[in-house]
Amino acid sequence: MQKQITLYTTFSEIEGLVPGAKVSLNGLTIGSVTRADFVSGRTDIIITMNIRDDININRNSIAVLYETGLIGGKAISIESNYQEAEPIVSGDTLPSKIKPGFTELVNRQIAPLQEKIVSTLTSVDSLFNGVSNVLNENTQNNLKNTLENLSISLENINKASIVLSDLLISNQKNFSNTMDNLSSTSNNLTKITDSIASISFINTIEQYEKVAVNMNDILKSLKSGSGTAGKLINDDSLYFRLTNASKSMELLLNDLKNNPKRYVHFSIFGKKDKSEKNN
Repeated sequence: MQKQITLYTTFSEIEGLVPGAKVSLNGLTIGSVTRADFVSGRTDIIITMNIRDDININRNSIAVLYETGLIGGKAISIESNYQEAEPIVSGDTLPSKIKPGFTELVNRQIAPLQEKIVSTLTSVDSLFNGVSNVLNENTQNNLKNTLENLSISLENINKASIVLSDLLISNQKNFSNTMDNLSSTSNNLTKITDSIASISFINTIEQYEKVAVNMNDILKSLKSGSGTAGKLINDDSLYFRLTNASKSMELLLNDLKNNPKRYVHFSIFGKKDKSEKNN
């Protein structure tokens, strides 16, 4: 197992950073966040990180808190300072900074424009007074309403961006579970495929071929007339004998039926019947 060292850094706020978040250097993961808690007696938050002990960075390096994406939460990136300085050792605390996220960048773009519109609205009455001879009252009201609606639209855009960011952060766990379930389903399908592949279809086919060969041998033997069964099937003389025997038996039975006296010569007492004497 790779040996690790423990480093610390502090931030004023860490919304979205949780234990287990990755710590990277130049895009490569070198460790993870193991703990987050308040600095004793202050509102700043101290972060505990475990990183590989073979990473060559110095004490002037900076721990940067940044957004990993719209649904990826936050992580820490180490900006290494390659100027001459002492290398880090376990227990060191790195300086820190926070990289602006998506919501903050949107706010930075909208805020200056919104301030200008608000400033324009505060002086619009003076402007209208100065040009009252040029613009009638309806035109003045229409222009004022247009500027007010524009300000409201900008505020709604700002609120929407905040709601979107909060929604993505709050559902981060659900997105992660969905991806885990997909991975688990893929693994189960792989196991089922492996089980089907392990069935010995080749052995079954080989056994079937052996049975087919034996059946062919038996049929050939019967056809050639070899063996008792073959002789019974192929020798016509047996058929004729059985036929003649059947005919002889039939004639005997008919004669016995028509002339029973030919076959019965004594009574049950050992004497001939009277009718037989007369004959």
